[in-house]
Order: sequence, then C-alpha cells, then structure tokens
Amino acid sequence: MTTSAPRRTAAAHIRAAAPPSAVTAGLVTVLVGTTSSAAIVLAAARAAGADSAELASWMLALGVGLGATCIGLSLRYRAPVVTAWSTPGAALLATGLAGASMGQAVGAFLLSSVLILVSGVTGWFARAMASIPVSLASALLAGVLLEFGTGLFRSMHGNFGITFPMFAAYLLVRRIRPRYAVLAALLVGIVATTVAGDWGGAAGHIRLTPAVPVFTAPQFDWHTLIGAGLPLYVVTMASQNLPGVAVLRGDGYDVPVSPLIGWTGAAGVVLAPFGAFALNLAAISAAICTGPDAHPDRDRRFLAAVWAGVFYLCVALFGGTIGTLLTAMPQALVLGTAGVGLLGTIGSSLHGALTAEGDREAAVVTFLATASGVTLLGIGSAFWGLLAGVFTMLVARVSGPSRLPRSAG
Repeated sequence: MTTSAPRRTAAAHIRAAAPPSAVTAGLVTVLVGTTSSAAIVLAAARAAGADSAELASWMLALGVGLGATCIGLSLRYRAPVVTAWSTPGAALLATGLAGASMGQAVGAFLLSSVLILVSGVTGWFARAMASIPVSLASALLAGVLLEFGTGLFRSMHGNFGITFPMFAAYLLVRRIRPRYAVLAALLVGIVATTVAGDWGGAAGHIRLTPAVPVFTAPQFDWHTLIGAGLPLYVVTMASQNLPGVAVLRGDGYDVPVSPLIGWTGAAGVVLAPFGAFALNLAAISAAICTGPDAHPDRDRRFLAAVWAGVFYLCVALFGGTIGTLLTAMPQALVLGTAGVGLLGTIGSSLHGALTAEGDREAAVVTFLATASGVTLLGIGSAFWGLLAGVFTMLVARVSGPSRLPRSAG
C-alpha cells in the first residue's frame, strides 16, 4: 500500500502533464510549422552564403528560440501561446539577401528583432489589435486556415492512397477516442507514405548529428538594412503576428499582446547572430494547439503549446538532421496532417465570424480577401484581408446597417 500509492500518484502526474491529445497536438504543430517552410529557410540561408555548419546553426537558433518562447509564455499565461519563424520573412530574405554577406544578413536580423521588441514594449501593436472586433479576427483566422483545409482534399488527387486513409482514420477514431484522432491520422499517413515509397531521396542520407552554434558578428550595411531588415519587420508584424493574435482571440484567449510580441523580439535579438532571422506568434500551427482536439478542457490546452516547445528543442538539438528529415516528407503527408488537425478550428472560426449579424458582411469580406492569398507590396493577404474588412465595416456604419443579399433562388 505504501509503494503503490506513490506510483499511482506519479502516474497521475504524468498523465496530467502529458495528455496524449496535447502531446500529439504539440508534435503535429511542429511538423506542420517546419515541414511547410523548412525549404524556404534553407533557401534564405543559402542566399546569405551559409555553409552546412551555418545552416545547422540556423535550425539550432530557431529551435531554441521557439522552444523557449513556447514553453515560457504558455506556462506564464496558462494559454496555448505558440511561436514560429517568419515564413514570409524567409521567402523575402531568399531574394533580399542576394549578394549580402552573412554578417550583413545578421545586421538585418538584428534591426528587425529590435523593432519587434520596441513594438511590444511601447504597446502600439496591442492597442491596434484591441480595436478589431472578434468577428473579423475569426474571419481572418478562417481565411488563413482555408488553404490547409482544402489542401486535405486537393492532395487526394494524385495522392489518394496517402491522404484518404488519413481522413478515414481521423473520422473513425474521432467517434471512438477523440483525443487520439489526429495521432491516428498521422500514424496511418506515415505507414501509407512508407508503403507507397514517397519519402524524399534525402531520407536515405540522414545522419544523427547534433547541431553546433556558429556565431556571426553583425555588420550594419544600410543597403541590406533598408532592403531586407525593414521589410522583414513589416512582413513579420503584418503577415505573422497579426493573424497570430487573431488565433488566440478567436479561440477566446485574452492574453496580453505586448509581452508576447516583446519576448519574441527579445529572443530574436539574442539569437540573431546564430541564425534566428525572425521569431513571431504562430498562426496556422498555433490553431492546432488552441482547438478542441488539443484538449477537451480549454484551460489545459496550454500543455499542447508546452509540448510543441519541447519538440522545437529537439529540432534545435539535431538541427541539421531534422532539417533533412523534414524536407524529405512528402507534401501530401504534410497537408493531410494539417488538414485533419485544423478541421475543428476552421469550423469554430467560421461560426465566430458569422454570429454577429451586424458585422457579417465585413467578416465575409475579411474571410474572402484573406483566403484569396493576394500579396501587395510584399505583404501577405492576412493584412489586406483585415484592412478590407475594417473598411467594409466603417462604410457600413457610416451609411447605415447592411445585410448580405439573399440568394435569388
């Protein structure tokens, strides 16, 4: 009796700290967040002339930054705060750093991170976000996630043997053990990919090698600062942090925005010399941790973000190895995993966007403009979708109440 009780207590603590649904959500978050853009990060590093050791250092720095901020901020605020690297920022750097040295690239990283830190400390970004109605934030989130939701079914064309079994496994297990539905889909997808032999050629050349940090002293070249540093800041704030806040607000997490932005900027300042080009709030991958599949109790979903941080630290430890493995994953497996993991969040986002009848037209405009994927001035559709929705709302309030036209049929 004296030994079994402590064992039961220890087992209960383990179950409480590592519920299967939360661990799975954390793993899927990292898989989706990295596989969808690892190749872009590698392209950005190569544009700055990075060698293989520096490439591994980039993954190490990014993994440490994301792991520390995911774990620290989620535990501090008891909310699923997920961070990510700036994917549109990496795409911008892949062209903006052409001809720049690694030192000049680090100078641009530092400028962007300092500006993000200042944005968090001054609180101006939080004040701007506080004025956005929840209906528009939900519509923005639904528009951002639509591509992954439809990608689940688009990928069945040509990859039916991988994606459909994942979808079927998700639906079946969802009715029996909802917490394990996404995990079951992922496992089925891995088996189906292996049977089909669709793993990339790089998968056969993976070596388990720990990453080593490589320090690069910053050089402040004004051409690179203006051509890459400032655009990196603008793109990160408008295309990443803005929808990232919308994810939290859309799922009812009223977390103070300024500290979140400030800490990602501070982490970027510290880690930029090692290759962390931009850290920010996650949007698409974060929605996996904020949705009901992560944990039935919304007050316990922060554990999913904590486990995402743990897996990001694993990415950091074996930066070069993980990068090679992630780039070997077929697109069908990535889209299938993201699609089933985001079904619940897309549904709740659409419901939140259309609930308030007075804001419905503006929410629909926000959703459609965001889902269009339009890019202007190097800034993604999330910013322009929100701008279009706010403009629609202002016009409607000036001219009087408006309703969406009913179908003629």
